[in-house]
This record gives sequence, C-alpha cells and structure tokens, in this order.
Amino acid sequence: MTIKERYAFVLDFFEKQNPNPETELIYDSPYQLLVAVILSAQCTDVRVNLTTPALFEKFPDPETLAKAEVEEVFEYIKSITFPNNKSKQLVGMAKMLMEKHNGKIPLEHKELIKLPGVGRKTANVVTSVLDNQPHMAVDTHVFRVSNRIGLTRAKNVLESEKQLLRHIPKDLVHKAHHWIILHGRYICKARTPLCAQCGLQVACKYFQKEIKGK
Repeated sequence: MTIKERYAFVLDFFEKQNPNPETELIYDSPYQLLVAVILSAQCTDVRVNLTTPALFEKFPDPETLAKAEVEEVFEYIKSITFPNNKSKQLVGMAKMLMEKHNGKIPLEHKELIKLPGVGRKTANVVTSVLDNQPHMAVDTHVFRVSNRIGLTRAKNVLESEKQLLRHIPKDLVHKAHHWIILHGRYICKARTPLCAQCGLQVACKYFQKEIKGK
C-alpha cells in the first residue's frame, strides 16, 4: 500500500465512521475553549471537564479572570496537572486579552501564541476547533497513532505535524485532528491497542507487522 493509498483508506474510514467529530472538551464560548485547552496540557479532558464548571462560574469571562489573584485561581484548578504554572498562565493570558484584544480571542495563530500558556499545539487546537483552520495539533495520541499506522515516520511532534499536513486535504485537517486523537484514546491505546476492534487493520503497518505477522 502506498502512502497515498494509506491516507485515502484511513480518511475514508474515519469520514464514514464519524463524519462530524468534535473535541471532548466542554465549552460554551471561545474564551472557555481557550482556558480548557490550556488546562488540558498533559492532563485528561475528563479531568478538565470536571474542573472547569466551577472555574467558569467564578470567572465567566477574560475580564473577571484578569482581575483574579493567581492564588485564587489555583484553588479552582488544583486537581489539574501543574496547577501553579497554569494558574499564572491563565491570569496572564486574561490580562493580555484585555490589554491587547479587548477581551476577545484572536484567531490568528501568530497572535494566539503570544498569550501566556499558549504554545503551538494549543493555538492549533483553538484555531482548528473555532474556525476550521487547517492546523494539526499533535499531542501524544496523534504522534503515536500516526506513526503506528504508517501515516508518518516522525521523530518529534513537529515532524509529525508537517508530514500529516503534507498528505491530508486542507478541508479535512480540522476533522482529522479529532479523528486521530479519538482513535488513540479509545482504540489505538498506548500500552494495549485494541487491534481486534480496529477497522484500520488493512492500512495499519503496526497491525500487519506486529499482530498479523506473528
């Protein structure tokens, strides 16, 4: 199977199985999504979703968050990974939103990454989810699954991102981001991939070599 055929098979499978994939982070506004994505770094979406309702009730918008004390925010997110750093990042992000963007979330990648707590992956997620921009956020799931299937041969997340963008049609990138994450979360798990339940066996290099080959 050529790389072109592999991508075609995988994308067609996902499109048929889940034509309208969405993030599992729960949010009601661009501000809430940005906060949730910042909190999700090295943390599960499940944990973030358990934490954000009280946080958003207390700080419903950038204006209220910008006026908060870091210690106050910490109390709401202390069950999240790295709460000290993320508390500082959230307050700093909100202050910059108020000072530079009138409290609105910019959808330009170069502006987003200037915000505290917002790196390349976070900016990719936000612009992809909110505006369907063709940005591929590569987390541990995307990196692992893409290499396993044979969509990429990457040594790091940036290589993975570039290789995926080279082969995925622009109009499908925002969907593919979710497809691969969800596949990694529920089927192609890190330690024990559920290959018997996977519909990508024909196209998957890992399955062909490690499972079928043995």
